[in-house]
Amino acid sequence: MFSTSLTLAIGFFALIGYLFWEGIGVWGLQNPVGWGFAIVNFVFWVGIGHAGTLISAILFLLRQRWRTAINRFAEAMTIFAVICALIFPTIHVGRIWVIYWTMPIPNQMYMWPNFRSPLLWDAFAVGTYFACSFMFWYVGLIPDLATLRDRAVGKIKQVLYGLFSLGWRGGNRQWRHYELAYLVLAGLSTPLVLSVHSIVSTDFATAVVPGWHTTIFPPYFVAGAIFSGFAMVMTLSLIARYAFKLQHIITQKVLERMNMIMLLTGMMVGYAYGMEFFISWYSGNMYEQFAFVNRAFGPYAWAYWIMISCNVFVPQLFWFKKLRNHLVVMFIASILINVGMWFERFVIVITLARDYLPSAWDYYSPTWHDIGLLIGSFGLFFTMFLLFLRFLPMVAMSEVKAILPQADPHAKGDAHV
Repeated sequence: MFSTSLTLAIGFFALIGYLFWEGIGVWGLQNPVGWGFAIVNFVFWVGIGHAGTLISAILFLLRQRWRTAINRFAEAMTIFAVICALIFPTIHVGRIWVIYWTMPIPNQMYMWPNFRSPLLWDAFAVGTYFACSFMFWYVGLIPDLATLRDRAVGKIKQVLYGLFSLGWRGGNRQWRHYELAYLVLAGLSTPLVLSVHSIVSTDFATAVVPGWHTTIFPPYFVAGAIFSGFAMVMTLSLIARYAFKLQHIITQKVLERMNMIMLLTGMMVGYAYGMEFFISWYSGNMYEQFAFVNRAFGPYAWAYWIMISCNVFVPQLFWFKKLRNHLVVMFIASILINVGMWFERFVIVITLARDYLPSAWDYYSPTWHDIGLLIGSFGLFFTMFLLFLRFLPMVAMSEVKAILPQADPHAKGDAHV
């Protein structure tokens, strides 16, 4: 599996090199579809990156103990997904060597980005989210890195784990500082879960394109991000659970609760789909009404109905206790949900193909390069994730120890021995 992922990741960077050499003409972009696969992939990966921080930060603040089974690799998933996401808008600018023009850096030409543009705030929001999520992940790792340092057999491993564990000894004072830092980072990360995808959605909502110009986008995008993020965590959890025999840590109860969250967020996404049609009808705006009828019955109706089937119908399986506890059902459902969420972003972006002017209408088709970058991004994501599983603890050992009966000084019998 690692060799396949690594091959795809190498192919991904080779395609990016080819893109720099040839220019973005190798993509299927045309007039009026100027965003295409790159922005679809960007929004998809940002959405995937939401669940890790949600599980770690919000469930930590709510004192949900079941999060300890999955929080570590969910946090890692966030980091790797955001890395994949940031690549796409970076290469989408075409002339990558002047990417610094998008940032407010003093320069000899007195050029400044437009601070009123959501695109600039998008860069700030995603960058802040990545930095905070990385700090949150790393701080949580420190006690476990110290454990690996103490048990390492090779000199190189001892040095490296010792370097990154920052001299952790597990003293009372260190634990107090650690818990305070972890709590503060959880508090900082929680609003970022809501803000990042809200700002990503304003890239669309502030445009005057029919089908985009709507105030429902921020909550709609946030719910969709949590929905897809949990689906990806479910996919990875089931693979890790089976491969490393973690049935006693990632229990059936944990998986069932994740399915219930997916059912809830899936219903929120389905509600948003319905409200989009209602708002367009209620507005009386013929262009808005056409945009949504065109989505459901136009040339891209196939993509729309894939989206509806995967995101609205599939989660309804989880109403039944037997199905939401069935491993095969939840694995297939999690993959279908991620397929559906990718098509959701595709449907939104491809609205550009039919805007105000019928004379400008065209049919967008991705090229082999577009498809190759999409597949390669999955290779990059899984390469980083498998390296993480190989060299770092996939389960938060210190947090699991803290919730065991033996950690409770008031436990009855010999549980604390």
